[in-house]
Amino acid sequence: MSDRYQFFTQTPLGRFLVQNLGLPDPVPLDRWTGGAPPVQGTVLVGGTGRLVDALPGRLDKLGITAATERLDGQRYKGLVLDATGITTSTDLVAARDFLAPVLRSLETCGRVVVLGTPPELVEGRERVAQRALEGLTRSLGKEVGRGSTVQLVYVAPGAEDAADSTLAFLLSPKSAYVSGQVVRVGATGTTDAPALGDWDRPLAGKVALVTGASRGIGEQIARVLHRDGATVVGVDVPQAASELKVLMDELDGRSLVLDITHADAPQRIAHHVKTELGGVDVVVHNAGITRDKKLANMSEDRWQSVIAVNLAAPELITAELLAQEAINPNGRVIGVASIAGIAGNLGQTNYATSKAGVIGLVDSLARELPDGITVNAVAPGFIETRMTAAVPFATREVGRRLNAMSQGGQPVDVAETIAWFASPASAAVNGNVVRVCGQMMLGA
Repeated sequence: MSDRYQFFTQTPLGRFLVQNLGLPDPVPLDRWTGGAPPVQGTVLVGGTGRLVDALPGRLDKLGITAATERLDGQRYKGLVLDATGITTSTDLVAARDFLAPVLRSLETCGRVVVLGTPPELVEGRERVAQRALEGLTRSLGKEVGRGSTVQLVYVAPGAEDAADSTLAFLLSPKSAYVSGQVVRVGATGTTDAPALGDWDRPLAGKVALVTGASRGIGEQIARVLHRDGATVVGVDVPQAASELKVLMDELDGRSLVLDITHADAPQRIAHHVKTELGGVDVVVHNAGITRDKKLANMSEDRWQSVIAVNLAAPELITAELLAQEAINPNGRVIGVASIAGIAGNLGQTNYATSKAGVIGLVDSLARELPDGITVNAVAPGFIETRMTAAVPFATREVGRRLNAMSQGGQPVDVAETIAWFASPASAAVNGNVVRVCGQMMLGA
């Protein structure tokens, strides 16, 4: 779906009006294309702490050019601040000292990543100072503009070697619509991650199950996981069977046609992946529906159908896959929540309840999964799909503009975030809920 306002702002008249009237300025976002380097430009590294000395070498191994000294006139595609050395509130000025002088040197669609220590793992004044970093990064994400993003990555002591996949994702165009987020590496579960031989195809030899795979966000998830090397098993309802088959044939994947809310669906899915494919490595609970009404006007059927598809099915399917040991060691369980599950949404009490429950599923499983299996979720905001195309014009425009990017996201933005979670190198990324919302101005 085209964004006519964004197109208009790129015309001479549009640029004039944006600059003189203070209108939203949705800069076209850089998105990754096959064969492109992970970062097209230089990343400036600074700070004090346990990560900074190794950062240039780590980035170099990822194919990212790093610099440790600021040069006059130099433009930077990314800034990485090691803030793990900040142990008191007075030390927080070090973040200002590094970032403020170089923010105007950040290129369009640049990246800022601040590295800290999970506050829950330290005590006293250090805990206060590390928690303060969240206010810094969330606010800066709403200031940088021009399509740039800001993230905070809490790296647990001992997990320094496991942060590579997260740095690669957050510094690259793959994270185009992710900003103002807090990611924890190694805070729950393992602090290790295997070395990847091929960063372009990290899922080679892996099997990925995607529900609701025939179109929209699910289709893009299937395409991106296939691009990264996975054999994709697409699941969808009988009404979408023909679309699913066409897509899976194109991706050399497999189709599984069933209603995930049927009583025997979890058993059928587990039996299929275990007997036909030897197990599954990535499970993406993407299928979802809306049945909007204010709660005072909502029938039981509208309520129950949304809960059944969006929440109960992921719970039951995950439980059955685990019971049958159909998820391979070092596997990934990934839910699709929603910003509605975090901030709520008018007329969507059923939908918001179900999506908040997906976040609860992540919380409940993060410390319980065996064999190095991880669980995380994405929480999309306004994503340009057929569903949002049907939203009334005024509501759609508010959804597009009320975020730091002043535009809607694309299904591929959700898919790229899921692919980062799915990577074997993300073994220490567990228990996270990351919003793919362009950093909504309210509730995020």
